[in-house]
Amino acid sequence: MEHVTEGSWESLPVPLHPQVLSVLRELGFPYMTPVQSATIPLFMKNKDVAAEAVTGSGKTLAFVIPIVEILLRREEKLKKSQVGAIIITPTRELAVQIEEVLSHFTKPFPQFSQILWIGGRNPGEDVARFKELGGNIIVATPGRLEDMFRRKAEGLDLASCVRSLEVLVLDEADRLLDMGFETSINTILEFLPKQRRTGLFSATQTQEVENLVRAGLRNPVRISVKEKGVAASSTQKTPSRLENHYMVCKADEKFNQLVHFLRNHKQEKHLVFFSTCACVEYYGKALEALVKGVKIMCIHGKMKYKRNKIFMEFRKLQSGILVCTDVMARGIDIPEVNWVLQYDPPSNASAFVHRCGRTARIGHGGSALVFLLPMEESYINFLAINQKCPLQEMKLQKNTADLLPKLKAMALADRAVFEKGMKAFVSYVQAYAKHECNLIFRLKDLDFASLARGFALLRMPKMPELRGKQFPDFVPVDVNTDTIPFKDKIREKQRQKQLLEQQRKEKTENDGRRKFIKNKAWSKQKAKKEKKKKLNEKRKREEGSDVEDEDMEELLNDTRLLKKLKKGKITEEEFEKGLLTSGKRLTNKADLQISDVEDDC
Repeated sequence: MEHVTEGSWESLPVPLHPQVLSVLRELGFPYMTPVQSATIPLFMKNKDVAAEAVTGSGKTLAFVIPIVEILLRREEKLKKSQVGAIIITPTRELAVQIEEVLSHFTKPFPQFSQILWIGGRNPGEDVARFKELGGNIIVATPGRLEDMFRRKAEGLDLASCVRSLEVLVLDEADRLLDMGFETSINTILEFLPKQRRTGLFSATQTQEVENLVRAGLRNPVRISVKEKGVAASSTQKTPSRLENHYMVCKADEKFNQLVHFLRNHKQEKHLVFFSTCACVEYYGKALEALVKGVKIMCIHGKMKYKRNKIFMEFRKLQSGILVCTDVMARGIDIPEVNWVLQYDPPSNASAFVHRCGRTARIGHGGSALVFLLPMEESYINFLAINQKCPLQEMKLQKNTADLLPKLKAMALADRAVFEKGMKAFVSYVQAYAKHECNLIFRLKDLDFASLARGFALLRMPKMPELRGKQFPDFVPVDVNTDTIPFKDKIREKQRQKQLLEQQRKEKTENDGRRKFIKNKAWSKQKAKKEKKKKLNEKRKREEGSDVEDEDMEELLNDTRLLKKLKKGKITEEEFEKGLLTSGKRLTNKADLQISDVEDDC
């Protein structure tokens, strides 16, 4: 389509159901966004669609509305267990959000049932819920959906249920592939009927997405929606109403700058992105202690059961801080986010755009700020060229308090904080080493001493990246960190118990080693070596005596003293006495021989 203009929902070439229009009015969406006006008519005309649009442009309604309309137009009504549409999304948070939007549109149509299949829930309960209530529309993450196809033994024949499938949607398709779900998606596609409508939606079009388009879509219509004005000419990938900033500061100044900023914006809603789960755990704890009067919540990919609850709770807040990883970067729609703060730049450039897109959504304004180290400043030009994402500099805030000593004191008072800090530092360094833009983010240029001070570490951790390096600019605390207790008395009691068990184990092992040293068999071997050594010395001395070699050899062979000594059957004293006795025998033998000669004469 060469040119698409947004308009009212009534202007669509295929009219929408009156109840659908009513829901749109209730939700406050009187007009379509460009991606909606471009996509919905094609979906309704049985076309496969591959849509690329900037984040926050209203892609969810672009597939939710066609799904409802297509299922309403079916000649044969869906039975309870028949699946008419499947929406696959990379994260459980995004799945929860889509299911919530979908529920607004299915509410006026009780004939449709919908179900949510995501990780962090009991799969047995999901099977039971589907058997009881059905699921005409499934919203799922790839892993859980693939798992459901394998639960035939539990009475769920999902392969049969999806024969009636009308629509398949892959939301955030590029992220689905980035997260390693390609195998799961290919497995799922094998179960689905070929005659269906398929939609791929993403903010960025990668080569992997292009491969998926070729494999899963039949003659797809490609839609690429750009924003008006400057964005249209520059193909900018962030919303035009987003104000994007960067701040350059040293590693040991960054935390103070973040806290100062958050303290001055307490009445607003913020997302603070970190590079790793361990950093979220550590700095989330630190912010809770140092930014008072604000609701602070943490969310990351390693949380199993709390994520959904935290996500839903934060969405309802008027103000607050969500400390998170990139699990919250894609497609998540949190109302009225004022600032997106990137404490650590993401591992790839496209993730930068998605993080920023959590604010300034669907025509609203918003701001984003990324903190950069002095050696990372060239990242600004890289983003401007690679992602068409210009940034403005924000100067360092003045009169910031030095909070790192307080963070150190927290670590000294509670082993949990100390351990979280060490893990966060290690995970940050490891993530830095794997950065996609490794020409800018170079591990060898990282100031480890400044970084460790910024993490308020009590000592440097032992890790391969630091082996053989000296850090004169980092002064460890004069405390044995092994003695730092847990503030939680139960955890400390368990730790002390483990230490005692470890000490007992080490003592037992050491005792075992001492017994081995005194082992009888080993001592016998030692004595044998000593005897051999003495015998050699004795032989050398005897070689210098008046006794002739041949006679000595005959004597030793006759008496077999040497063999007995080697076998330990006689002592050295007995051996020497034997030699004396043999010497007398030798003398008598010589005398006898002489007298015999005289007699012959």
